[in-house]
Amino acid sequence: MRKWTPLVAACLGTFMLLIDVTIVNVALPDIRSDLGSSFSEMQWVVDAYALVLAALVLAAGSIADGIGHKRVYLVGLVVFAGSSLAAGLAQDPTALIAARAVQGVGAAAMFATTISLLHATYTGRDRGTAFAVWGAVSGAAAGVGVVLGGVLTDVLDWRWIFFVNIPISVVTFWLSTIAFRSGARGRLRVDIAGVVTFSAFAAATTYGIIEGGESGWSTTTTIVSFGIGAAALVAFVIVESVQSAPMFPLGLLRIRVFTGCIIAAAIFSVAAFASLPLLSIWMQGRLGLTPLQTGLAMLPMPVVAFVVAGVGGKLLHDAPPRTTVGGGLLFVGAGSLGLLLIGPGSGWATTIPGMVIVGVGVGLVGPALNAAALAAVPARQSGIASGAVNTARQLGFALGIAVLGSVFSTVAGSSTPRAIGDFVDGLDAAFAIAGVVGVVGGIVTIALLGRRSGHVVPAADAAPVDETRSVTIG
Repeated sequence: MRKWTPLVAACLGTFMLLIDVTIVNVALPDIRSDLGSSFSEMQWVVDAYALVLAALVLAAGSIADGIGHKRVYLVGLVVFAGSSLAAGLAQDPTALIAARAVQGVGAAAMFATTISLLHATYTGRDRGTAFAVWGAVSGAAAGVGVVLGGVLTDVLDWRWIFFVNIPISVVTFWLSTIAFRSGARGRLRVDIAGVVTFSAFAAATTYGIIEGGESGWSTTTTIVSFGIGAAALVAFVIVESVQSAPMFPLGLLRIRVFTGCIIAAAIFSVAAFASLPLLSIWMQGRLGLTPLQTGLAMLPMPVVAFVVAGVGGKLLHDAPPRTTVGGGLLFVGAGSLGLLLIGPGSGWATTIPGMVIVGVGVGLVGPALNAAALAAVPARQSGIASGAVNTARQLGFALGIAVLGSVFSTVAGSSTPRAIGDFVDGLDAAFAIAGVVGVVGGIVTIALLGRRSGHVVPAADAAPVDETRSVTIG
């Protein structure tokens, strides 16, 4: 049993940081009521975590290469536990958002090192088993997050969705100290300029989108935010072009298949997950469901995704990525459009067909996306490639939350409307955009991956060998 202690330690940390992406969804109405938060502040409660995670995961991998993966993983656990305590004790929206941002720092440190730690610990068949289990646990986190968030919010209080991380972090820290070897250290090289410019681009753009939906698209604040975001993006491209050890080698974008995977990763998060907070608000605010009932009502998507990922992984092992990734995005888009069935008099069961179809797409895309990206690049750059796909997914999620939330606010009103018709109109607008993004993204992805893009390889086979900045998502 001691042989699998490192796997348990890695899976606990990964599971914890991934459920924190979705665990807040069903608690948002209670948080808003308790802290007196605005709709835009609730968007930041979700986005602050995803943005920081997206911005820092590659940098955390670089730091781990220099000072040791075990050390960075342990530091990440401590930061995550401390910020979870701060989030649970927050007395106003600003404190909660700040704590969520620090949580993202800890999550990036953990996420950037788990696969490398497993790769260094296991060999041969055991390595394949470890990667498979890790991938399954990662895939299940989204579904468990919404249910666990509902249970804790219903039975205890919304603050316990953060407090629950503390005992898990303590156990994971103890297991990690005895399970993982310290490992070799390399030269510490961190692209500070790349991290700063990318973070500025992501934060300013997200702020501009949220502010535009809340205060108007022609306000000075909105325009300045977009201007800063654009300038930061240009600066990031320039910085990465001249850096000797860039955070993201721009030359990878010349590989069409890899570029397709990056685009697909961002679109995947927008179309599949960015509308879930709005769905939660509708179920609780309009249908009167409890947080637990809301979590259970949202289960069809992750359950179907888990089943499809397991069955599809075997049946579609040799299928080209244009089939699994591109086809999966078409399912995600179609399922999001299926949520347009929601009307003023609808109940939660109306969401089942759409959620099931989205789940099929998620099950197809999730396991294949990283493997397709890794298969498209040279082995020495596999870690950077996998980390870049993860960054695109988190950035897509953060921007998707901002875009769909702003669309909802613009159509339905800046605050939760009293008229159920207005509320549903806002939902429909958000679902329509998510659906169109998914369908168009699927078509673009199929075109980019093409017939000659190669075959999907198993995630375990695609795991990095000599590049340790890998992050693979199930």
